[in-house]
Amino acid sequence: MSEPQAPPPASPEPEPGPGPGVPPTRTPGRWSGAGAHLLIAALCALLGFAVVLQVQRTASGDALATARPDDLVQILDELQRREDDLNTEIAGLQDSLARLQRSGQSSEEALAEAQRQAQALGILTGTVPATGPGVSISITDPDRRVTPEVLLDAIQELRNAGAEAFQVGTVRIGVDSAFTGSGGSVSLDGTGLTAPYTITAIGDPPTLAAALAIPGGVLDTVRRAGGTMEVTQADSVVVDALRQAREPLYARPAP
Repeated sequence: MSEPQAPPPASPEPEPGPGPGVPPTRTPGRWSGAGAHLLIAALCALLGFAVVLQVQRTASGDALATARPDDLVQILDELQRREDDLNTEIAGLQDSLARLQRSGQSSEEALAEAQRQAQALGILTGTVPATGPGVSISITDPDRRVTPEVLLDAIQELRNAGAEAFQVGTVRIGVDSAFTGSGGSVSLDGTGLTAPYTITAIGDPPTLAAALAIPGGVLDTVRRAGGTMEVTQADSVVVDALRQAREPLYARPAP
């Protein structure tokens, strides 16, 4: 009879694992890849910080005392080059300052000249008052036969003789002034004039007086109309009637 065989040994039961949703536990003493990387990065940061502190301490101390001769020569050359660069920069700034000062003086002179020209143009256009040597003229018209053309001839003769500013009564003569009306009823730029007509002009007094007294000129015309004309020369007359400045409709300053 055969002997009965023993049953095979039972396999050990597996240990129960974590339940659903529970992460597996790591074996103590082992590092994951991410943790090792973080540790290396931290060590590198600490090492860099220590190097920076050491460099700062070295720089704050007497570094030149422990430097080699070659290093000292290199440092001296670098300082010399820096000095040369600064001197060049200073020279350039001084040259710019001198140029700006010269430009500023030229600008002031140009501004003063522009103001003088504006003043002269204002006198010619009648927008500013004027004073200077000249003549004062008074024309009577008892017979009311002095026409606007006679007064216009007087202004033209004065202008041809070099007069620079004119005033008839309380009206300033401008580039577009016009006499209208008839004998005994004369208007200038829409303003009625009454005899005796007074004209004030700035210019060389003897020249202006001679221009009005030429044979066949204004003086003779007034006499033929039954009137009189008196011319008074003076070292200083005032033309203070002003014209309103007008804005140009089409013209613009050129660039």
